[in-house]
Amino acid sequence: MTNTELKTENLIAGEYTSGTGTPFHSVNPATGEDLSGDFRNAAEADVNRAMEGAAEAARRLRSIPPSERAGFLRTIAEEIEALGDTLVERATAETGLPAGRIQGERGRTCGQLRLFASVIEEGSWVDARIDRAIPDRQPLPKPDIRRMLMPLGPVVVFAASNFPLAFSTAGGDTASALAAGCPVVVKAHRAHPGTSSLVAGAIHRAAIRTSMPAGIFSHLHGPGSVIGIALVKHPLTEAVGFTGSRHAGMILHQTAAARPKPIPVFAEMGSINPVFLLGNTLAGDPQGLAAAYCQSVNLGVGQFCTNPGLLVAPQGSHLDAFEREAAKLFNETPKGTMLTGAIAKSYHEGLRDLEKSGVVRRLSNDGECEGAHACSALLATTAENFLKTELLHEEVFGPSSLIVSCRDRGEMMAVGEHLEGQLTATIHGTDKDLAEHCDLVDTLSTRVGRIIFNGWPTGVEVCPSMNHGGPFPASTDPRYTSVGTAAILRFARPISYQNWPSSALPPALRDENKGGITRMVDGVLTRD
Repeated sequence: MTNTELKTENLIAGEYTSGTGTPFHSVNPATGEDLSGDFRNAAEADVNRAMEGAAEAARRLRSIPPSERAGFLRTIAEEIEALGDTLVERATAETGLPAGRIQGERGRTCGQLRLFASVIEEGSWVDARIDRAIPDRQPLPKPDIRRMLMPLGPVVVFAASNFPLAFSTAGGDTASALAAGCPVVVKAHRAHPGTSSLVAGAIHRAAIRTSMPAGIFSHLHGPGSVIGIALVKHPLTEAVGFTGSRHAGMILHQTAAARPKPIPVFAEMGSINPVFLLGNTLAGDPQGLAAAYCQSVNLGVGQFCTNPGLLVAPQGSHLDAFEREAAKLFNETPKGTMLTGAIAKSYHEGLRDLEKSGVVRRLSNDGECEGAHACSALLATTAENFLKTELLHEEVFGPSSLIVSCRDRGEMMAVGEHLEGQLTATIHGTDKDLAEHCDLVDTLSTRVGRIIFNGWPTGVEVCPSMNHGGPFPASTDPRYTSVGTAAILRFARPISYQNWPSSALPPALRDENKGGITRMVDGVLTRD
């Protein structure tokens, strides 16, 4: 198999195998044309083989040094880069996204893999804690207790539609799970099976090059309602990573909770990411604000989970001027191709439902868009209508946003108090505005995973301090992030060793700190 050969079979514990059922193919959303490659759905037996291979790999991975696992992650990045234009061309054909976006996403994907390689090589992420024995303590001796994080076991990852590389086959969920020492079984997204298969091949070759156990990675095609549910229900699955809609995320979450042995589902399910304009913000540069707002809403045809779907501002002449400028810019935005025809259909239906509610007005023109194409939409309502209409609180996935005008500070505060859990909230203003609206800032901090000042929510930096998650329904577990180095913590659990000889302990907990990692020893952080 050459580096760029497209394999249409399922990859199961190091072996390619044809699935069962009617073949399916991907479609170019921009043209409606069928793309090459007849992919086969996996069968129940394939699910069993993949999970059994992952369980065996999990056992073997526990004895493989972090340096070797780091080498595996770096080799995956090399193999993805070696796919060259073949990967970019296939991804653009399957998603309608421009080549520049795919190239940038490839860079982010490989950067994530290398970042996690550095994290596990350095080693402090295991949070080693050592409390040494005090045998002569009165009235009872103190035992020697040592604690660290260990991998959960096999993880099922669902590839996302809107990020065919960075949140899919070798994306953040896969990279962080592998970094934690967990084998991964990926359920490929049906909208871009070719892209997913090319990346799966890169992971497969990296596993061979670095002598990883065969079951460390598997890649299955099939509908989420069949193969996806079977993977979540499988008794060997220990955790699930998912990025997508609330509807699909909740099905997985409820399925996992109903198992005889419940398991965590780390689902990131999107949000409306409110933006609050405080004080006299609009009086300063309404044109500049409108341009930045329009750009953020329409980035990637609005198909970002951090799309600012809600903008809250004080009513008045400054807001009127802002709305006119924003509407002009929205009207000038060319129609774009959404990821699939089904996503575009859902987007248009969501807009129609909002307009049928009778409590919103459309500020931008209603363009004629068919198939997978979408026109950007700018809507407006009042705080009073927003507070009494639940429909206005729901995400419309696509290039649209709703402006909410407030009569006074009390209404703005009420809007903040009635928000569901969100990935982000943004505040525009001055230091004085922040001080005068400290109650709003405090309220928003309880409802979001990231709060932004004088910026825009689109754009999620991959770094140790990033938090990409939030209170339900933005995600199923607000304690964790799906972006940044802390994402590794989702796929690990603590274990304590009591009164064990140092030579029998994992290296991170032995008396001699050969790795030089940061540990807490008798309550003090040290590298000694």
